[in-house]
Amino acid sequence: MDMLECPNVVEVEETRCRHDNGEVANNNNNNTRSKTVSPAPGEHPLQYNYTFWYSRRSRPTSTQNYEQNIRRIGTVASVEQFWKFYSHLLRPGDLTGPSDFHLFKEGIKPMWEDECNRSGGKWIIRLRKGLASRFWENIILAMVGEQFMVGEEICGAVVSIRFQEDFLSIWNRTSNDQTTTARIRDTLRRVLNLPASTIMEYKTHNDSLRDNSSFRNMKISH
Repeated sequence: MDMLECPNVVEVEETRCRHDNGEVANNNNNNTRSKTVSPAPGEHPLQYNYTFWYSRRSRPTSTQNYEQNIRRIGTVASVEQFWKFYSHLLRPGDLTGPSDFHLFKEGIKPMWEDECNRSGGKWIIRLRKGLASRFWENIILAMVGEQFMVGEEICGAVVSIRFQEDFLSIWNRTSNDQTTTARIRDTLRRVLNLPASTIMEYKTHNDSLRDNSSFRNMKISH
């Protein structure tokens, strides 16, 4: 199934992650080829470039098999490019079977093992069927619009379509920074207009690696 019709983009070999000490680390161990674009004249640049990804889930597999299963759709650098890509994507609610859409900063793969993700975690919200498309749009607009106000902490967002319920998650770089994770949680509540009773769950990527699951053994927060 074609997820998107889009213009060609330029590919480069290098992916990078900025660490707290200001150093930039290459992610060459991921063998990533990141796609890079620039805003066209007159376009409104985003603060960060973002890459859309798609994956279709099957039974639990190895990291290598999962990496081969994620498909890069394209990278955007401006408001106008974002809407061009997004308007051609299927809405999450129209996906069939267990599938995921990911939107991550350019150079960061939607994998627990990525250099920029491995010390982080994610907030997870369980959604009843029928809500995924609206909530996904709200969360990615908040992310590319820099509404979370946590600097470089945000890595990306994922919407996961499953058979009985769906999941929405936002990934950050530093799981043990409680001030930052609390701010992300509170911003999620605001931009998604969540009732105060909504249960939100946080899970570190180290725990996900240990469980080989994103959604088992999560820590609950109200």
